Amino acid sequence: MASVTSSSTSSTSPVESALCAVDGGRAWSVEALACLRREAARSADTHLLQLRFPAYPGIDFYFKDEAAHPSGSLKHRLARSLFLYALCNGRLQAGQTVVDASSGSTAISEAWFARLLGLPFVAVMPACTAPPKIEAVRALGGRCELTDPGTCPQQRAREIAADGACFLDQFGLAERATDWRGNNNIAESILGQMAQEPHPAPAWVVCGAGTGGTSATIGRYLRYRGLQTQLCVADPAGAAFARGWSTRDRGACASQPTLVEGIGRPRVEPCFLFEIVDEVVEVADAESIAATWLLQDLLGRRYGGSSGTNLVACLQLASRMREHGARGSIVSLLCDRGERYHDTLFDPGWLTRHGIDIQGPLATLRDSLHR
Repeated sequence: MASVTSSSTSSTSPVESALCAVDGGRAWSVEALACLRREAARSADTHLLQLRFPAYPGIDFYFKDEAAHPSGSLKHRLARSLFLYALCNGRLQAGQTVVDASSGSTAISEAWFARLLGLPFVAVMPACTAPPKIEAVRALGGRCELTDPGTCPQQRAREIAADGACFLDQFGLAERATDWRGNNNIAESILGQMAQEPHPAPAWVVCGAGTGGTSATIGRYLRYRGLQTQLCVADPAGAAFARGWSTRDRGACASQPTLVEGIGRPRVEPCFLFEIVDEVVEVADAESIAATWLLQDLLGRRYGGSSGTNLVACLQLASRMREHGARGSIVSLLCDRGERYHDTLFDPGWLTRHGIDIQGPLATLRDSLHR
């Protein structure tokens, strides 16, 4: 079998052009790192959107619009970190194929960075991944290898890596690849943007658990700064993080599948850190999807299912604060673009085929904002 490291692109990348007269793989790595730093400097920070609801006086809601990243999701930050980590550990070389296992958004962001560096990219994805995500990877020059339910995407990615590719391993490396002490990570960005708000230190920050990297970064940074802000993970009902967190059981598995892509893992991933999470809120799929539709009404554009999961958790936490007469702020994330779910979460026919009726949950959520 031919080694995948011999793969080449049809055109010379900006990185390769800059190094055409320089010998040695180390020089390529130096320029690749500089290329990633330039990209980070060009990428403006994402917006923090504020919402207030009559039912929650004295409680401000903020949603960080991570869908505004160039590759369309929260995973833009993670993908950049994974490439940096691979480069700085000497695992990624000029012309080398890059591979990872992903349900979509991470793969899209990784394909974006692979194209930036002129590297071939393979995404190992479950066959049930939303078609627009698959198309997005391919549009960026990546190749998608789709796996059936009986195949572990991570294992297949390792097999491809054994033939010479660089395995970015988002599920194994997410919590260590990101610099959680600062360097404009997502937690530092949130607190910087909150500095002039009425309640600059949030009562809660809410996020999902896909790789576990975002919750690890936020939880560590909150403690590093000595803040009383609490961290909540919003997880689909019966997912592995929720089950494992309640008992600290790293062998926990999901009790049921979820239709919300990107979170709700079937098993406890290596990067899931239970000890820095203060609360887990489990959300049924129908509620998450209904909340996703509600976000479109509130913000004028569509976001993915995990953003809906986050919204439901925010409202539950706000209800607790209201019961105790507390005031403050709650911050969460808008994780990816809703256009990727045009044929699934926003398709009434698809919802019917999957036994999801959002009308009841949607009416309940709307009512909860005003009473």
